[in-house]
Amino acid sequence: MRDPESCRIKHTQDTQQQTELMEESEESEELSEVEEEHHDKPGEKPSSRSKTKKTFLKKRRASQSITCTQCGKSFTNKHSLEIHMRVHTGEKPFKCDQCGKSFTQQGTLKGHMRVHTGEKPFPCDQCGKSFTFKQSLEHHMRVHTGEKPYACDQCGKCFSNKQYVELHMRVHTGEKPFACDQCGKSFSQSAQIRVHMRIHTGEKPFACDICEKRFAHKNTLEFHMSVHTGVKPFMCDQCEKTFTNKNSLECHMRVHTGEKPFTCDQCGKSFTQSVHLTAHMRIHTGEKPFKCDQCGKSFTYKHHLTVHTRIHTGEKPFKCDQCSKTFLWSSNLKTHLAVHTKEKPHSCSECGKSFSLLQSLHVHQKIHTGVREYLCFECEKTFITASCLKLHQMIHTGEKPHKCSYCEKRFSQSGHLKTHERIHTGEKPYKCSYCDKTFSQSSNLKSHEKIHTGEKPYKCSYCDKTFSQLGNLKSHEKIHSREKTFSCDQCGKSFSSKSRLKIHMKIHTVE
Repeated sequence: MRDPESCRIKHTQDTQQQTELMEESEESEELSEVEEEHHDKPGEKPSSRSKTKKTFLKKRRASQSITCTQCGKSFTNKHSLEIHMRVHTGEKPFKCDQCGKSFTQQGTLKGHMRVHTGEKPFPCDQCGKSFTFKQSLEHHMRVHTGEKPYACDQCGKCFSNKQYVELHMRVHTGEKPFACDQCGKSFSQSAQIRVHMRIHTGEKPFACDICEKRFAHKNTLEFHMSVHTGVKPFMCDQCEKTFTNKNSLECHMRVHTGEKPFTCDQCGKSFTQSVHLTAHMRIHTGEKPFKCDQCGKSFTYKHHLTVHTRIHTGEKPFKCDQCSKTFLWSSNLKTHLAVHTKEKPHSCSECGKSFSLLQSLHVHQKIHTGVREYLCFECEKTFITASCLKLHQMIHTGEKPHKCSYCEKRFSQSGHLKTHERIHTGEKPYKCSYCDKTFSQSSNLKSHEKIHTGEKPYKCSYCDKTFSQLGNLKSHEKIHSREKTFSCDQCGKSFSSKSRLKIHMKIHTVE
């Protein structure tokens, strides 16, 4: 049996062809009459007849132009108008038998069928890459020519495709028309929300064919593949560092150029990458989109949530190859390794103090510059680093998130907890390099080693006496200042040091 839809389409096509033939026939008859009227006379040039013909055709087409009653657009023939009317009626008579998608014109359907057949008839003569549509090839050629004909009227940035300009304009307008129905987060592009939804669905469609590890993003898979292949084809011409993708190289080059094109409109701070600016903006908005499903604590950055979950799982993935000690953070492992190497390559130009980490030096230098950009809103005290402010705020909140696994004691800092737990375990990981004595704290080791070296860097401001420890100096200077800050709660007598108060208390306890 014949398909009724095919018959209808064929009938439409036959009717259109007949209409066109009739119009051509009428036009030919009228043209013959005009030619007879303007028959070549003796001595007349043949070109005048050709001009007469062209003039006639233009006049006739102008007089027969058909106008769309919906939008006022004009057409030279009825067939073109009928096709155009489908824009208003929504009619799409040409249907794909593979996926069911419909189209207004048969030519568009033919182009679409190449998606299913895999046909790519338009090859690039520069690189050999082939395309399904001619327009796609034209856009691709701009990669070779460098042509970027579409410019942003706000910042002057140029693009090879008109669609890219429209998407870029949302940077200036702030328009984010695509909202997530799960968390309400908005995006400027539909592709971004599709990728974002994988956070909620847990979908990871991109799988590594070597280790079967799965990823939510294609570029993350491509980056992961370099672990297996070791291939990093993009090299920096300044320092010869190599990268897995071009985008990473472009971001790296800003280290050399000093370019920071992404600026915060709140505080003026600039960044080398847009993702860093996006993360920074959460400081101003107070947004903490990453929530722990174990304790409900929220975080500004996804990486901080990942590290936080290790508190619940007990995972410590960073292991020291010297003493097998494990750490939550890679930075903590780097700091710890300095205990074994004793290397401190970063020196302060102001006071000469050395550090094992460059970051530690940057923090230290703020002591000299006096920069304290982190303010506590409770007491208006300022701090050099965000981590110092965070620890300080626990005084106001009373928060002590780190609990001892041996007793009920709690601590505001994980470092204090580790030091405390050594009381229970008896662990003394810090060994003196001059004798076999060991210590539970690195500060105690440093103080002890000064016995061997004879180092006494702390000098009394009243006399020439020197001390190996700062605490001993402070206690000594109270002799000169006659300051007595430690008072007996039994008789009110005051002492310059805590140790002398303890000796005095034995009088009351009859010890």
